[in-house]
Amino acid sequence: MKLIRTLIPGSLLKRMLLVMVLGVLLAQVVSNLIWVQQISRDKREVAARMAEDLAEGVSSTVTFFRALPSEYRHLVLSQLRDMGGTRFFVSLNREVIEITDIEDSALKQLVLERFTQGLRKKLGSAPEILVSFSLPENLHVFNNRTLLLDLPPRWSQQSLIYDSQSPPILVAQVGMGDGEWLYLAALLPKPDLLVKSDYLPMDRLLFLALLLGILLLLGGAIVRWLTRPLAQLSGAAEQLGLGLEREPIPERGPLEIKATAQAFNRMQERIQRFIDDRERLFSAISHDLKTPITRLRLRAEMLDDPRDRDTFGRDLEELEQMVKGALECSRGTDIHEPLQPVDILALLESLQGDAQELGRDMTLQGDAGPALSARPLALKRALRNLIDNALFYGGGAEVWVENSDQQLIIRICDRGPGVPEDMIEQLFEPYFRVEQSRSRNTGGTGLGLGIARNIIHAHGGELRLANRKGGGLEVDVTLPRH
Repeated sequence: MKLIRTLIPGSLLKRMLLVMVLGVLLAQVVSNLIWVQQISRDKREVAARMAEDLAEGVSSTVTFFRALPSEYRHLVLSQLRDMGGTRFFVSLNREVIEITDIEDSALKQLVLERFTQGLRKKLGSAPEILVSFSLPENLHVFNNRTLLLDLPPRWSQQSLIYDSQSPPILVAQVGMGDGEWLYLAALLPKPDLLVKSDYLPMDRLLFLALLLGILLLLGGAIVRWLTRPLAQLSGAAEQLGLGLEREPIPERGPLEIKATAQAFNRMQERIQRFIDDRERLFSAISHDLKTPITRLRLRAEMLDDPRDRDTFGRDLEELEQMVKGALECSRGTDIHEPLQPVDILALLESLQGDAQELGRDMTLQGDAGPALSARPLALKRALRNLIDNALFYGGGAEVWVENSDQQLIIRICDRGPGVPEDMIEQLFEPYFRVEQSRSRNTGGTGLGLGIARNIIHAHGGELRLANRKGGGLEVDVTLPRH
């Protein structure tokens, strides 16, 4: 089953062409089987009828010679040859001629059986009858030393040699008594009946190859025409994952594909409308919450109890940070920058310079290759968040860049304590931090990783976290080059 799955092509075009080719081949095989069976059935009917007719003629000749006195049989036979002979090659021999039989087959056995039955029906069971087939080049006449082809045409009845096919010759030897044998040789009325048929000749194979070639050319063009809208839809879906700033796809093609394109365009419109509404909502929340937060902070300053004042102040500061974090997360997932070539190594070197200015330890190794098509500000923000996490929580950042024709991998490692395995996926959740404090001195709001992953996903890439064997956390950023 696994082998079959590996042999099945992946693209729709190749699969449809494979189905058409297999359909034509299957139709040809079935039609050939039916045709061969019909020919075989017709051959059996014709062979039985010819064997019976031939037995009728041979039995008449044998009856005629048996009625003659033995001393007149050679004289009559010579007169018959002088007059042009009979439809058979006939001779009277003093010995049984050894016949080199042809290859056995069901059709040959049918002819011999029906021929022998016809002779027995006419001649009775008294005379000894020997019946077999021989090829002209192997046929002996008169005795076991003389070949048919060695005789002159007038003697050898060259009508027994049909053409270059050399069809088999039916030989009957009937005992006449006193050690004399009547020898009769004849071609079947349909000489090529026992010649092996080529049911799949070269011209038929050439015709089949031509038919398959035409089918592949026309079928390939038609299937490509039919599947082009699907390819456009696939490309549009891929681009939609990288940004909503794109034109709607053309709504044309077959009804089903046209309906799919319409549904896709409506989906894109609804997503864009949802994002616009969310931006307006967060902007409104930011504007509306500023005034009550400011009023609450003023009122908190007027409290008499210093402990209540500090408690209210911390709660208001946390609330303000959460509002700012939500707005920051919203802006981080809405990327409106156009794609442009970005030198990844230069971008990382600029982040390394920023870290060194702050006295942080960051190393950079590897080759980024040619420029990558990306949104520079958004990608810089994502990489900055990841590197800042490594610098803050891991005490340093080690960055490796691996380039290939298909993708670019940026690996960021720190030397910190790592993260419990059951918490790795939770790190991407909003406001989640391994260190639970909300203090600015011990960490941010827990939105940086989520924003970074959203930006990487918007570029068609992947972001994965894993604990290093030697200690610390490893972040792998994979960006496709398409």
